[in-house]
Amino acid sequence: MTAAYVVLDAVWRAESARIVAGVARVVRDVGRAEELAHDALVAALEQWPADGVPDNPGAWLAATARRRAIDLVRREQTFARKAEQVGHMEGSVSSPDTADVVADPVRAVGDDVLALLFATCHPVLARESRVALTLRLFGGLTTDEIARALLVASTTVGQRISRAKKRLSAANVDLDIPAGAELEGRLGAVLEVVYLVFNEGYAATTGADWVRADLCDEAMRLGRRLVALLPERPEVHGLLALMELQASRLRARVGPDGEPVLLAEQDRGRWDHLLVGRGLAGLARAEAETGTRRRDHYTLQAGIAACHARAGSVEDTDWAAMAALYAELAVVTPSPVVELNRAVVVGRAEGPEAALALVDALRDEPALARYHLLPAVRADLLTRLGRRDEAAVELERAAGLASNEAERALLRRRLEDLREAALGRG
Repeated sequence: MTAAYVVLDAVWRAESARIVAGVARVVRDVGRAEELAHDALVAALEQWPADGVPDNPGAWLAATARRRAIDLVRREQTFARKAEQVGHMEGSVSSPDTADVVADPVRAVGDDVLALLFATCHPVLARESRVALTLRLFGGLTTDEIARALLVASTTVGQRISRAKKRLSAANVDLDIPAGAELEGRLGAVLEVVYLVFNEGYAATTGADWVRADLCDEAMRLGRRLVALLPERPEVHGLLALMELQASRLRARVGPDGEPVLLAEQDRGRWDHLLVGRGLAGLARAEAETGTRRRDHYTLQAGIAACHARAGSVEDTDWAAMAALYAELAVVTPSPVVELNRAVVVGRAEGPEAALALVDALRDEPALARYHLLPAVRADLLTRLGRRDEAAVELERAAGLASNEAERALLRRRLEDLREAALGRG
């Protein structure tokens, strides 16, 4: 039974967005699509432990959810026809014709997911609701996991997701990829969501695994579809380049036992050089499409990632060029997180003392109050300055704030190493 549940959990996390997107194409409603997908999940929980896991569990879930969706459409259309016959029709039926649905059992799933992505980025949704719904639909995270990632109450996340689905339904948001001005109006939100999904895969906020390659792959797939859709938009090329350059390190970011491996300790021979090449080519295209205009924040971040990709080691990295890119990024998209990342690079380019001044200026930032990387970065800088007792306090705080189990374990190992070094000196 345990094995079946483990497989189901893994498949659901990897395939839930595709399943919901395919069902949404049938019922034309995001909330109902998610409910039907969860019905299929419940059916699997009941059947798989007794009957065994299917050969293709993702296809089983998708087919089960789709059958339930078609049954629902048929029931509603039967009711609508009967109501019309007795003169009680109050409006037109919004569901697609059942014959069209049944006649097309194999849909372009990638288009379905992209269409769902544009739907969840409709301006009728506030950003906080869109982020919560995105992590639920595309990241496969539970309400509690999203709450921990966003540092808010679980009830708040539940309310945001519920309101988002109701608003999409009430606004009768079209579940097709928009065109023209409507597409332009949603593009920024779509790119933000794609990168949000990628980041959740690159460094998972919760759970035992630090990396979820399936989410990174899905985000890059969506990025490539967007490049094909909008080949002249530099920010689209910039985002895809950024994701490919960062994803090139995935194999080296995790050790044999799943433990995180930080950039300085990574075996760069394990980096995916095909992705590096694609990312650098995408960055060049983004720069060419930008021309004389100011570079967007995705292209700037891709430029930062390219500095790592081009270097054979930490020592060979052009930290000064990276610091200049971060200074430009801070103008384009000022934020405490950008400033913290800039401080890390300044620490390499100018030394830990200059970086510590930047980090200390961020200690009272409300947005970073429970951000574990603030004390983690400060601990690294204090260690390099020889202030190990203060560094230990910061590492203790960082470990307490980290919600990902693998990352928390890494911080605790760093703390133990620091304490052992202190004992050795004693």
